[in-house]
Amino acid sequence: MKLDGYDIHPLTAQRWDDFEAVLGKSGLGGCWCMYWLVSRSADWGEGQKGGSQAVNKERFRTIAARHPPPGLIAYDAETPVAWARVMARARHPGLANSRWFKTDLDTEGVWSLSCFVVKKQWRRRGLTALLTRAAADFARDHGAIALEVYPTETDEDKHPATVFTGIASTFRGLGFETVQAKAPHKPMMRLLL
Repeated sequence: MKLDGYDIHPLTAQRWDDFEAVLGKSGLGGCWCMYWLVSRSADWGEGQKGGSQAVNKERFRTIAARHPPPGLIAYDAETPVAWARVMARARHPGLANSRWFKTDLDTEGVWSLSCFVVKKQWRRRGLTALLTRAAADFARDHGAIALEVYPTETDEDKHPATVFTGIASTFRGLGFETVQAKAPHKPMMRLLL
């Protein structure tokens, strides 16, 4: 898929090196996009901030080899520049245990767009919004009826590591609506597909 001059491709085993190029050799402190994919933070981090690099990397590499793919990579020409994880909410057991995002709302057919990484030199170019639009199409094509996000509500300029789930105003601009807010700075938002 091509959007606004960027090529967007699902992460498959064949694109693992491109995914690694976006996240870096350490997988953003060892997370490797596994945080919401385990049921307890102890399983993710083995008691360590940032997770267990080797375990998380291999777990996510296994997930990347499955169908449907676990997310999308954006390319500027041939260069991988951004990543977004988009999967069925049911595949995110960590959300069910989250103090902010566990819910009594119906989650059948809901997909989660739960992580963004944009390489430094491509930030502030609208890639979060672009990947969100692509993720909505991707989720819809795989049977989703709604796309859910977990952004930070802020007007302040934040370090990217603290807003890896996006900024709420970006999603409001794309038509997402808050469906739950257990804390003012942590809304849960949905877009009907």
